[in-house]
Amino acid sequence: MIVPAVAACAAASVGNAAVPRTETLALLLHPAKLYSRPDVHAAQPHGLVSAIRPYTHTRTLLPVLAQKRAPDGRRWLFVLLPGRPNGHGGWIDARSSKLTWTPWHLVVDTHAREVMVYWLGRRVAKFLAVVGNAATPTPRGRFFIEEALSLRPGTPGAPYAFALSARSAVYQEFAGGPGQVAIHSTYGIGGTLGTAVSHGCIRLSAFALRWMASRFGAGVPVTIT
Repeated sequence: MIVPAVAACAAASVGNAAVPRTETLALLLHPAKLYSRPDVHAAQPHGLVSAIRPYTHTRTLLPVLAQKRAPDGRRWLFVLLPGRPNGHGGWIDARSSKLTWTPWHLVVDTHAREVMVYWLGRRVAKFLAVVGNAATPTPRGRFFIEEALSLRPGTPGAPYAFALSARSAVYQEFAGGPGQVAIHSTYGIGGTLGTAVSHGCIRLSAFALRWMASRFGAGVPVTIT
């Protein structure tokens, strides 16, 4: 059984006052077994979550949506997971991770075609964006930055890309990958900022990517509305 994230933690509003000041993250120390409920006897619907990300080979950071102490004293974390179905989560034994936190949060407004950056619950930046078109929309929901990549000069989408936990609802694979949605620049790809012409990814200016990459990376929560 796949556990929707909203089943363990109600979705938050993305209004300025509702974005939390800080959010808890779990840094995986080793591969973590996933459970459908905080119980070692529960089914393991997802198997394992790798402790290392595939592209950057850095440790996995997952947003923590809930915590629970079991009768046996074991502490459990309900974490948001990458991949399909979008927005799913699972319980992990807290001993497989180290808790940390982030003051950053991104909100992508597909209607306004903007990306808003929050720090300690306060909006500190807003950037025009290219979002998915009607046939290949940018998926909406609660996600996070799965990996932060520095791209070589001349690479389409450079200078940076944030690979999100979101996956396209249209493409099961795209350009050899799993249909993963990313935030990257318009360089070498095109698209006028403030329009809806992408295959689902979110495109920003190179300036916006540099600004964000100099401040945060993997694990940061992303809400797409």
